[in-house]
Order: sequence, then structure tokens, then C-alpha cells
Amino acid sequence: MSAKTGNGAKSVNIKNKKASFDYELIDTYTAGLVLTGTEIKSIRQSKASLADSFCTFIAGELWVKNMHIAQYFYGSYNNHVAKRDRKLLLTAKELRKLQQDSKNPGFTIVPTRLFINEKGLAKLVIALAKGKHEFDKRQSIKENEDKREMARAFQH
Repeated sequence: MSAKTGNGAKSVNIKNKKASFDYELIDTYTAGLVLTGTEIKSIRQSKASLADSFCTFIAGELWVKNMHIAQYFYGSYNNHVAKRDRKLLLTAKELRKLQQDSKNPGFTIVPTRLFINEKGLAKLVIALAKGKHEFDKRQSIKENEDKREMARAFQH
């Protein structure tokens, strides 16, 4: 999940693979996260999961729910709760647009990727998404298999 970068520091890149399978991603945004000290330390160790997480608006603010960040090993008594709700930081314009678009039937906001930027801040890429039907999922699987077959034929 993590790879070494040129300066010796680990780069964190946690993806939600299920999101692109279950949803058609329409528009993406990069949001900051409000975290505690032990949460950022766990993320830097790639101890987080976006599976089953989703975003929702509460009192005009965007929150990510169900995102799992493992408790920090050295956290002692001031450790965080693993699946607490975390506030996302976006501009007012982006929040208004997302809130308006997510009100349409069939649309939701899903986290797709968690990473640490060059300044050392945790960022969450979220996407406005439309749920796929069963036949859409079968089509996605077929396209992936076709790409794999073409790549295999091209290598030989």
C-alpha cells in the first residue's frame, strides 16, 4: 500500500477500490481532514481503510463516516476512536456545489483515496458518484477482462 519516495520518506496512498466498481465517479474533489495527533500518526503508517466509508452533510458541513483509522500503537490513554466521524475541509463554493448535486436521486459522495501531500497533510479525494446497476457492474468487469486480454496478446 505504501511505497518509498526519493527522499526516503514513505508515501501513503490508500485507495477505495470498491468505490469505482460500485459507483460511476462523476466529479472529484480533494479535501483536508480534521484529525487528532494519534490519527495522523496511524495514517502515516498506512493503518487506515476507506472500505464502507461514505460522506454526508450535517448542518452544512461535510463529514466522512465509517472511515477506519487504526488506533496508534504508542497512543496510550489519549488514543482516538477507530471509526469516529471526521470533518472534511472544502471551500464554501465546493461545499455548496456538492450539497446541491448530492440531493439528486441516485447520487452520493464517496471517498476514493487517502494520501499525505508534500506538506505532510492528510488529504482525502472524494467523488460525487452515481450508483451502478448490476448490468453496469457486469459491463465494467467485461471491459477490464478485455483490457487484460489485449495486454496479454500485446506482450506475446
